[in-house]
Amino acid sequence: MVAVASVSVAISLEVSAQTGAADSAAQANNPLANMTAFNIQNYYIGRQTESGDTANQFWLRYAQPFSISKSNWLMRASLPVNTFPVDNSHKTGIGDLNIFTAYLIDTGNPAVSFGIGPQITAPTATKKEVGSEKWSAGLVNVLFDASSPKFQYGYLLSWQSSFAGSSRREDANLVALQPFAMYQLGGGTYLRAAPVWTYNLKNDGYSVPLGIGIGQVFKRQKTVYNLFFEPQFAVASRGPGQPDWQIYMGLNMQFPN
Repeated sequence: MVAVASVSVAISLEVSAQTGAADSAAQANNPLANMTAFNIQNYYIGRQTESGDTANQFWLRYAQPFSISKSNWLMRASLPVNTFPVDNSHKTGIGDLNIFTAYLIDTGNPAVSFGIGPQITAPTATKKEVGSEKWSAGLVNVLFDASSPKFQYGYLLSWQSSFAGSSRREDANLVALQPFAMYQLGGGTYLRAAPVWTYNLKNDGYSVPLGIGIGQVFKRQKTVYNLFFEPQFAVASRGPGQPDWQIYMGLNMQFPN
């Protein structure tokens, strides 16, 4: 009986560990996860439309859940370091800071996250060539469905329009949609697609990339790490400076609150 009990406990612990690992893998790409997150991400743009130049955007992102009374919210701050082509050379500097807060709506299903809220972009660029020199504000809406341990999907939809800043620069009125889908292969390895489709309401410029990548989720102590690599290619674009092809890669980290 003791041996049977020991085997049962061992099986139970193994199943529990596997379930925990699966849950971590499923939630590792959830932008609304109830965990503090710090992400290091990079877009290497191998070729821009019209000019054929290269460019790069290195992103630091920090997300923090918080509560106001009985309501639940998530704040995410994103700061890029941009390298853009300027007059046959490249300029590098800190770009514009973006912050959004999303009110988390109870969907009745803990595996489904839904949030909506305001965003603001501040002209924090250290060089005019790598920023907009504009204050912008708008809205963000996020959905993430992890009901299936195998397949997770969702989107991040945002709109922002400039309301102040340099009169020498073009006004901004941008819509961006980032659909994302992840298919778990097991052992923390997964296939992924998370392109960002943009449309400029001011000049009708747009970019529609598609791609497929691979990622690996692993846990060390209580921290969840998520490494990924995703080549993307433009299937439609209009206007100068849009990416013909790019490589999106990063390391996302989630910490318990």
